[in-house]
Amino acid sequence: QNEILNDSVAHAYLFSGPRGTGKTTVARILAKALNCKDRTDKEFEPCGKCLSCQEVIQSKSLDLIEIDAASNTGVDNVRENIIDNVRFTPYRDKYKVFIIDEVHMLSVSAFNALLKTLEEPPEHVVFVLCTTELYKLPETIVSRCQRFDFKKVDLNILSDFLLKITQLEQIKVDKDVVKRIAFSSGGFVRDALGVLGQVLSINKKEITVEDAMSVLPRSDFAMVVELTDHLINNKPKEAFELINRLVEEGVDLEQFNLDLIDYLRKLSLV
Repeated sequence: QNEILNDSVAHAYLFSGPRGTGKTTVARILAKALNCKDRTDKEFEPCGKCLSCQEVIQSKSLDLIEIDAASNTGVDNVRENIIDNVRFTPYRDKYKVFIIDEVHMLSVSAFNALLKTLEEPPEHVVFVLCTTELYKLPETIVSRCQRFDFKKVDLNILSDFLLKITQLEQIKVDKDVVKRIAFSSGGFVRDALGVLGQVLSINKKEITVEDAMSVLPRSDFAMVVELTDHLINNKPKEAFELINRLVEEGVDLEQFNLDLIDYLRKLSLV
């Protein structure tokens, strides 16, 4: 935000962090902010309404080039999509922005080809490299970028965000349902939005916990307590029988495990 306000934009950014935490989304917002026609000198947020912003939203912008490195790993792809494109000035906007998603998937030769461009980029070009596996990137690439680390979203912030979406959709969803979705997502926004979409597709104006249970990953809290009691009381036979019962009833064991860990953590705090 400060760089946009001060007009001191770097020519290469590196967004790293776990999946579904907003790396590509923020890269697109940055692209909009850099080229927004109606943004004043005292603002950093793009207006979202001008022609440039609308073209980015509709994926029609000629000055925003998004490349999926997972399916364009070779040096020829880098030359064709980036190096050849960099030489040309922006079509209409101030900057030509290249967003390279999953950049760690590029081959060694592709990285070497990209390196030269990162070292001496033209004034009108901004690169945003996004990766979930930072350790796979060569140090020579990392050192030429401004690095920003994305983290999993706090569950309270994620719950408030999901609640805001339900209000915009004008559907009343029980707060316990929203908290449950946030918890089951593990702090990954994209996962949370996917589950929320399933819950909203129930197509009711008011969604209760009972309504949502058909969609949410199932895990009976009473069984979490029961299993913990068996472990504390050193009853392995009963514990294994309970786990077998969970499997037979189709309970999501991964979700059950998350609930168990959360319960044990709370017991420790108590």
